[in-house]
Amino acid sequence: MPSLTEENYLKALLSLSNEKGEVSINELSKHLSIKMPTANSMMKKLADKKLVLYISYKPLRLTEKGKKEAALILRKHRLTEMFLVDKMGFGWEEVHAIAEQVEHIHSLVFFEKMDELLGFPKFDPHGSPIPDKNGKMEWIAYESLCHCKVGDSVKLAAVMQSSDDFLRFLNNRELSLGTRLKIKAIEDFDGSITISYGKRTSEVLSAVVCEKLLVSR
Repeated sequence: MPSLTEENYLKALLSLSNEKGEVSINELSKHLSIKMPTANSMMKKLADKKLVLYISYKPLRLTEKGKKEAALILRKHRLTEMFLVDKMGFGWEEVHAIAEQVEHIHSLVFFEKMDELLGFPKFDPHGSPIPDKNGKMEWIAYESLCHCKVGDSVKLAAVMQSSDDFLRFLNNRELSLGTRLKIKAIEDFDGSITISYGKRTSEVLSAVVCEKLLVSR
């Protein structure tokens, strides 16, 4: 069973993996705010446990065993976030730090009961898929708001970044999952988008924000 530190590495590798399933050691060390030699040392340990494919100067890859282990950690994290919001009344901007602690509990029955109480949700409060107990995730190909055109009507389905500051920014503008948006104008110069929703008839969002908002048609 991986240690708490090893679990954090595995989860980071899963979240950082590109379409080929690869992550550079430099990217990993920056993400975790650790030095390269420390990251390299841990990759050797995880390789010995058959969780990571590690070759010096080559991109890192999770093994199938490593992918499942990482997905199950992610499952515990996202189920906890959903439980905190749905059953305990926390805001979606308040749950990440708590879930970071709870995800390291090793009792499978604890999280199975949590899943049952929630009604077996497929997605967490931020719209990210929750892996099932076998580590499988249901991916949906949402598109970024910045790819929409004037006149489009879409629904906010997920956020690409769930930092507390970003979620508070959305709260202040009454933007939450399920909100229906109408694209009114797009600024050629900086890519900012003017939208209307609810009682707000003209809200301007920067390209940086729009890039992080995922929508469905």
